[in-house]
Amino acid sequence: MNIILIKLFATALTLSQVTTRPDAVKTQFDPVTDRAQVVQILRDGCAHMRKAFDIEDINLDELISTAMEDPSAVAGASAPKILHGLDIGELNVSYRQFCKGENPKDSPFDAGEVIAFYNKAVADLPSAEALKERKLPGASLILDGAGKRYAEAFEANGRRLSVPIAEVPAMVQKAFVAAEDKRFETHKGIDERGVIRAFIGNLASPGRPAGGSTITQQVVKNLSVGDDVTYERKIREMIVASRLEHILGKPQILELYLNGIYLGRGAYGIEMAARSYFGKSVGQLTVPEAALLAGMPKGPNFYSPDKYPDRARERRAYVLARMKEEGVITEAQLGEAANAPLGLKPLDATRRDAGFYFVDHLAREVRTFAGVESLTAASHVVRSTLNAGLQTATETALQEGLATYERATGRARYEGPELNIADAVRKLEGAAPAVEASPLGVPLLVGDAPKPVPAPKTKAERKAAAAAEKAAPKVERPKPAWQRALETARPVLYDVHWPLAVVLEAGRGGTAKIGLADGRTASLEPGPARGKLQPYDVVRVKLRDPNARNRRADLRVRPGVQGAALVLENRTGRILAMAGGFSYPLSQLNRVTQTVRQPGSTLKPLTYLAALNAGLQPNTLVMDSAITLPPIGGIGDSWSPKNYDGGGAGATTLRRGLKFSKNLVTARLLQGGIAEKAPASLQKVCDLALEAQIYAECERYYPFVLGAQPVRMVDLAAFYAAVANEGARPAPYALESIERDGKALYTRAARAPTRIGSADRVAFYQLKTMLQGVTNHGTAAALARFSSSIAGKTGTSENENDAWFAGFTNEITIVVWVGYDNADGTRRTLGRGQTGGHLAVPIAGTILQAAWANGVPRTPLAPPTPEARQFLADASIDPRSGERVEGGGFQEHFRIKDGRMADTQYKLLPRETRTAMRPDLEDGDLGTDPDSPDLAGGVYGGSSGNRRAEPDSDLLDPFGERRSRRAQGETYQPWPGTQRSPFGDEEEVRPRPRRRDPDYLFGDDPPY
Repeated sequence: MNIILIKLFATALTLSQVTTRPDAVKTQFDPVTDRAQVVQILRDGCAHMRKAFDIEDINLDELISTAMEDPSAVAGASAPKILHGLDIGELNVSYRQFCKGENPKDSPFDAGEVIAFYNKAVADLPSAEALKERKLPGASLILDGAGKRYAEAFEANGRRLSVPIAEVPAMVQKAFVAAEDKRFETHKGIDERGVIRAFIGNLASPGRPAGGSTITQQVVKNLSVGDDVTYERKIREMIVASRLEHILGKPQILELYLNGIYLGRGAYGIEMAARSYFGKSVGQLTVPEAALLAGMPKGPNFYSPDKYPDRARERRAYVLARMKEEGVITEAQLGEAANAPLGLKPLDATRRDAGFYFVDHLAREVRTFAGVESLTAASHVVRSTLNAGLQTATETALQEGLATYERATGRARYEGPELNIADAVRKLEGAAPAVEASPLGVPLLVGDAPKPVPAPKTKAERKAAAAAEKAAPKVERPKPAWQRALETARPVLYDVHWPLAVVLEAGRGGTAKIGLADGRTASLEPGPARGKLQPYDVVRVKLRDPNARNRRADLRVRPGVQGAALVLENRTGRILAMAGGFSYPLSQLNRVTQTVRQPGSTLKPLTYLAALNAGLQPNTLVMDSAITLPPIGGIGDSWSPKNYDGGGAGATTLRRGLKFSKNLVTARLLQGGIAEKAPASLQKVCDLALEAQIYAECERYYPFVLGAQPVRMVDLAAFYAAVANEGARPAPYALESIERDGKALYTRAARAPTRIGSADRVAFYQLKTMLQGVTNHGTAAALARFSSSIAGKTGTSENENDAWFAGFTNEITIVVWVGYDNADGTRRTLGRGQTGGHLAVPIAGTILQAAWANGVPRTPLAPPTPEARQFLADASIDPRSGERVEGGGFQEHFRIKDGRMADTQYKLLPRETRTAMRPDLEDGDLGTDPDSPDLAGGVYGGSSGNRRAEPDSDLLDPFGERRSRRAQGETYQPWPGTQRSPFGDEEEVRPRPRRRDPDYLFGDDPPY
């Protein structure tokens, strides 16, 4: 039996059952014993169909006769592809057998084969009951911290806002019924007259086959059986649709339909479509708007009003005519609506290109705090903490900083364009009308050129011509094909903030010519892509001067290095911005919350806090010299840390030890600075770390104090916010509240930060002032011009695997990390000299300025609170020796104990030992840290000349092993810009760093 005939008979068997015996549809027949029953069902169905033919005034006998005389009219080359291979003679014999009551000897019908196909098609049939309680996936609206719409969260094919049928105006309901299923209110799920009409139309006319599906069938197709274009799907669809009509009423079925259908612009359901096209709710739609949307289900792309407005108007006119026929609108309303403009809201020009890591984290908080497993299972309104402008600026700063590092170190690699639009350009060029300019400069379509106009000669004629040109209607010059193609291109890295450009001329071996999205062109320095660009490659660029007459751009390539950044509000813990990596499409791993990395020296303030709380003062002298600490509990090896250069600077104050990030000073604080014995000191630091919630567990080994134990960025940020708050640690969060259908599911209760009781306010305030010294003249001196408002600490882990900066103002904490992922189990160095001060600080500086530009107040760092002030006294000291001086000097903040200023200057270093030391040892501490501005090259770049100083103590070397950077084969290039600020302004930040002889016997220190 012909396979097409088998499928047609199986479909006819289904249709016969659902129309003649809808309450007793069989889904399995025995291929032997049920043959006669199948024949009878087909005959009953044909008799029922003939009545439908009569109603539709279709002469089936005449159609069959015509087909017999000219089979090519039905099954020829021009017939629909689904009918190719059909023997029209067999179709005629079958028709006579089942619709004429004949028993032809040459019948091609084999009941067994039809039953086998039918049984297989309906196996594992979905339950119609499942649609009764079906909850459609929806789009949740995410608001930023200002209450403005920021993002939507939805599944693929699920961007919808469900609305009850009672909220859909009757006019809108009837518009869809008139356009899609005029007998919706009377049929039982299957409109046999519609099926016959579609079948006959498919036989008689080539082209796209008509389906004849009812609204009920479309619901079943969209939500249950799928949209495969097969007979099997059609069979399953008809059975489930028939059963659904017995379970749900017409209003409920229509509600499922109106909320489920796709209507273009990425919108599913009538509510989302109304908002997307017209910026209003479904209840506010006008007649022409409703008719336009009702015409979309037939072909959302084909009738798209954005791409094909004329088709959309024609389809709207058809729907309006159907509404008039059904009595939904009057003749006057028809005329008015047919002539109404489309009235479309512009396509979403604010398509989100930022915040994907944040939204992903927000969804996790929704599950944790609100118990909502999925934001896309239904429509919610989610209020977040996000500062939208700062979020974009944070991502931009991180991306530019990572790319700048790779360019400066020669590590940038071009791996091809983001996409190529050559095919799209060719198609657009083939369809674009040619244009030429009129004498007045107005472009005209070729063929519409005006009659020749003599060129004006006299002054009066020229004046008249100029006036005429000014008064002439402005005709917008058509956009070039490449620009139109670029506008519709969908970049792979949709959250990268460098603009897209299309290569117009590859410029082999030299500069290329590019086109920008606004239609302008520029010359491109291809950099690592030299000789690799092809015409119509789409690449990322950065304009050197967007306003220059001769525009020049530099290529930006996706870096291999990764990074992360976080901005936290100190007093509340609100996450204002979060960048979990270079680009979310490349990696969804959020490096702010889901990874741990060695923090290096950014953890050192924890040890200094413990020392200050134990009673030491910022001017306490500590020996920056070799130290060996015995094994903890007598087990294992002793620990002999080193500064990177292998030496020490002798006596130095606690403040300067932190300012220049001294490993040896930090280690010596364990020996009597916190507790009498080193293990007990380490335990106190660990206890403080646990209470501050930097770690859940503390690894009790000495390198811990130098940042050897990996940490989450978000936990480190909360600790720095606690320092800003004098010991009150906020709990970082992104979710303010979530509601559904106007009912609150979760609202975050206001809560005060948790006080870290293991250290008092005095210790925290003293630490804050010491960290301000780091941004003033220490390892983060690139922020010196902002140091009145920001304090912080740089950090670089062993072998420069991680570069950090963590800092705070009164209002916010900023943390930045740069490094390579360790996904393959190997640790990759950033390269010699690539430290927190070089890499993370410039990024943080840009973020800081963006925060001030986006509503975060810029204020000087606050003085101590009254609670701390009563236990503090200020006195002038010499910044190098820590000695008290009369007048001048540096204003230090001392703890008051027992009513008097505690003097601990010589607690760890006997006065006689200090007196006997050579002063030149003091000078040796300058220039030994990679992030120090006194190191040649420093944070501002420049050549190291003949200076032998190596980056040292900001680089974690917990096991005291001296390493050779040159042995790593790195080609070191410092951060670009020798005398310029890393923030791109024109201000010269400081003179070139001075060379210093280690045996220089005179003072002449730079001012503190």
